[in-house]
Amino acid sequence: MNINIKVHLHSREINFLQSGSFPVPNSDYKKDPDWAAAIAAYEWIQKIKSEFAASKDSRIVQVIYNDDMILRS
Repeated sequence: MNINIKVHLHSREINFLQSGSFPVPNSDYKKDPDWAAAIAAYEWIQKIKSEFAASKDSRIVQVIYNDDMILRS
């Protein structure tokens, strides 16, 4: 199954949005959809941070999956 994730980030005094569709195991999603989405989002955020050489002021502002918010700072 695929879920849609939107990540609002702040880095180097700029707010930006990254979004995409990510596969999650059906069994994991059926057991706990928020946890499955959180794992997919965490892995993707780590990739974003490494690709964009995140600065010291980098922070996650908001994470949304399938239009349901799972994190807001």
